[in-house]
Amino acid sequence: MTGEALGGFRQSIDNIDAALVCMLAERFRITKAVGQYKAEHGLPPADPGREKAQIERLRRLAADAQLDPDFSEKFLRFIIDEVIRHHEREREKA
Repeated sequence: MTGEALGGFRQSIDNIDAALVCMLAERFRITKAVGQYKAEHGLPPADPGREKAQIERLRRLAADAQLDPDFSEKFLRFIIDEVIRHHEREREKA
């Protein structure tokens, strides 16, 4: 493999990483609004039923995309846990 080919692969990875960061930022902007809504309406920060359904859905999507479903679940669980932490802070402020 030439250095030029490797550089091209790395540029693609960098572009994907940038897109992931932007998508995560947008996701957290939306979940922040959800946390504020939950706090204002006395709803609990976590929704175990929705979390379970989302994890199952993501595992199916991962399998279809030939991505390790276990990795996908760990990734989503990390995000969900962070969102819940943010929601708990919003609840404390309310």
